[in-house]
Amino acid sequence: MSRIEGGRKKAPRALTLGERQQWLTQLEADEKAVRWDLPDLSRFMLATGVRVGEALAVFWSAVDLDAGVVQVDFNVVRAKGEGLIRKSTKTEYGERTLPLPTWAVAMLRKRWEEAANHDGPVFPDSLGGLRDPSNTLRVFRQTRGSEDFSWVTSHVFRKTAATILDEAGLTARLIADQLGHSRPSMTQDVYMGRKSVGREAADVLERALDAKSDAKSARKVHGGRREDR
Repeated sequence: MSRIEGGRKKAPRALTLGERQQWLTQLEADEKAVRWDLPDLSRFMLATGVRVGEALAVFWSAVDLDAGVVQVDFNVVRAKGEGLIRKSTKTEYGERTLPLPTWAVAMLRKRWEEAANHDGPVFPDSLGGLRDPSNTLRVFRQTRGSEDFSWVTSHVFRKTAATILDEAGLTARLIADQLGHSRPSMTQDVYMGRKSVGREAADVLERALDAKSDAKSARKVHGGRREDR
């Protein structure tokens, strides 16, 4: 029997600049989304490319606002008999220190000034403890609004951050470091020894919500040459 060839995989879909701005405007206007802290959570995931569980596991002790960096070492999971816990990221590659765009630092600084507890999560639940990723994802689905955003999941922010970095000509290795991957692509298997991501990633993500910076950066892609495609 001849082997049936699989269909061509769909290319990962990312939010365009207009969609990113529309998404945040829509969430800011939704009372439930605001109550669940989804606008700032969306901004943080867009600024870093982290998974939702990783974002919810970030404590203030992992944030250095003066240096403009955040340590990503944990993931929030529900453990049998224990409830919600912070668990070390899936692999050694997942532990990383990420520089932040200035707009993300400004957002976090405002949250720090308004936070009731500086020893807990940056994105806590209503009682100040760990927020359940599953419940957060449910509210994401409920508040994403029109059919235009029916395809958007929390993972789309991860894809969007990677796409912005890729379109700016950053190498696959640097993008993999940003996302906490051991391999830059399915065809590349490179051991990652470094844990701190270069400043270039934050510099590129600076334009994620800025139309003027987005256009300017697109014209300055390594002299028009893209690398490591």
